[in-house]
Amino acid sequence: MIYTRRWAQVWLAIGLLWFLAAIALAPSNKIYQQGLLAFLWLPTLALMWSARRLLLETWSAQRMLWLSIALLLGWCVLSLVWSSVEEPGREVKRLVYIAVFLLFFPLMANADGTRVMRLLNWGGMGLAVAAVYSIVLFYGVQTQPWVTRLAGVGEISHPILGAYVIAAAIIWMLHWPPQNRWLQGVWGLALLALGVFLVLCQSRGAALALLISVVAMPIWCRDRRSCWIAGAAVAAAVAGFVLMQALIMSRGASYRPEIFQASLQMIAEHPVLGLGLGSFYQVVVAGIQFDHTHNMFTHIAVELGIPGMLLWLAVWLSVLREIWKARDTTFGQGLMGLWLFSTLAMQFDAASLTGTPRAEWFISWLPVGLATVLVWVRARAPGCDKISGSI
Repeated sequence: MIYTRRWAQVWLAIGLLWFLAAIALAPSNKIYQQGLLAFLWLPTLALMWSARRLLLETWSAQRMLWLSIALLLGWCVLSLVWSSVEEPGREVKRLVYIAVFLLFFPLMANADGTRVMRLLNWGGMGLAVAAVYSIVLFYGVQTQPWVTRLAGVGEISHPILGAYVIAAAIIWMLHWPPQNRWLQGVWGLALLALGVFLVLCQSRGAALALLISVVAMPIWCRDRRSCWIAGAAVAAAVAGFVLMQALIMSRGASYRPEIFQASLQMIAEHPVLGLGLGSFYQVVVAGIQFDHTHNMFTHIAVELGIPGMLLWLAVWLSVLREIWKARDTTFGQGLMGLWLFSTLAMQFDAASLTGTPRAEWFISWLPVGLATVLVWVRARAPGCDKISGSI
């Protein structure tokens, strides 16, 4: 089988690392997308035929998940009939990107969940490097005041979306520490850099979602280490609130309740069909125009109607179902944390489901793709219960 050969697996591994780290480290979004084409889309398409039996096994083991995905993408295509989008072909191409991205994970994992955890940790290290560089560049070279919200490099330049990417990395790294002592030191420094970046972004939604997810860790991890992490998170949150109370409270609710109310009114106007995939819309609140609903579920309902929102909910709950089956494995526990964090993050922002690969994919399609690996994680448990010494 070609996809199991070493050169093929190295190619696919580079694709995952590029997706994770190059979102910040790539010189431009164009280069980031070109890298995904070279390292992720092309190898997946080239190797799919040799992995057809593997993909059929994945479909058979996770039929509810894959059926929900197929129905959602099908509804997206159908909605182009009534959509006002100028280039329907571009929207279809983006849906193909999503489908190939999800098929990439069974091929890349090669029935080895431990390998996926190591690659995700390396991706987190890359993001930590980007975090340090962003802080030095923004506050050191550009001499921005420390009270200014940090704008990172690359595609994590948006204080909110960049914070979601970094917080997601914190989640999976907290769950999957390396066993090697030297690597544990590097891992700890990387987490520190990611945490400082998150604080300086001043994104309350990302911070709150991360706090709740970390505090909830003992529920599924059920060990002393997770209790210590949860306690430290609470202490850090209290200290952070005391020190940054003025900054935290200065922006109020950022019109989120008003945006949500206006979004419900827009959904009520087109409850079944929605506006159609890719349709341009704005939410107007107090004379201010917002480009989206700042909530993943209401954004989907505006574009795809309530049926589209229910189909995405079916996908998301199917992911939870797969995670729950693997809750006793380290991989499943980390993915549970990422799923909870992503669910909370979707309530505050990240209103983009079918755009080109971007920061929002870290809390939407990445958890879905990782869930497809759980087939082999469950099969090999407890073999996938620890990360080996080398990340």
